[in-house]
Amino acid sequence: MSSESEAGEFHEMREPTVEKVVVHMGVGRGGEPLAQAEEILGEVAGQQPVRTTAKRTIQDFNVREGDPIGAKVTLRGEDAAAFLETALPLAALREAQFDETGNFSFGVEEHTDFPSQEYDPDIGIYGLDVTVNLVRPGYRVSKRDKMARPIPARHRLTAEDAIAFLESNFDVDVAAEETA
Repeated sequence: MSSESEAGEFHEMREPTVEKVVVHMGVGRGGEPLAQAEEILGEVAGQQPVRTTAKRTIQDFNVREGDPIGAKVTLRGEDAAAFLETALPLAALREAQFDETGNFSFGVEEHTDFPSQEYDPDIGIYGLDVTVNLVRPGYRVSKRDKMARPIPARHRLTAEDAIAFLESNFDVDVAAEETA
C-alpha cells in the first residue's frame, strides 16, 4: 500500500526527503591510487572525502586491519539533491536495489561518466558506489537522545513510496523486476 494519493502527491507529513547520500570509492590499497581516488571523489561530490579503513585483516588480499583502503563523502541537504540530479541519470535503477525501508544503492562504473570528469590515462578509471537514505518528517523520534521511540509501521517508508518519490522528483524510471 502506497501512501501516495490519487493525484500523485504525498501528504506533507508523509512526503519523503533525502536525509543523506553517501558516495564511496573502494580502492583496496593505500598510496597513490587512494590519493587519486580521493581527488576524483572530491571533484565529483564537491566536498572533502574522508578515508575508510579495513575492518579486519584479509591475508589473501594483503590487507591488514586499519589499513586505508577507500574514501567516502556524506552529502546532506541541497548538496545531496544536486548530486542525485547528476548521478541518477548515469544508473539504471531496478526495484531490487531498494530495501524494505525505502533506501537504495547504485553504482557508477566509471567516474568519467560525470560531466565534470575527463579520462586521464595516468589515473585510469575508478568506479563509485552511491547509497541514498530517504526519511519522512518525524524520523528524528527514533534518533534523539532522550525518549527515543521506534517509528510505527504505518509511518515507515516503503520501497513503493521511495520509487514514487524518485519518479516524481528526479524524473527517473525504475525498472520492475522480471518474473521467471
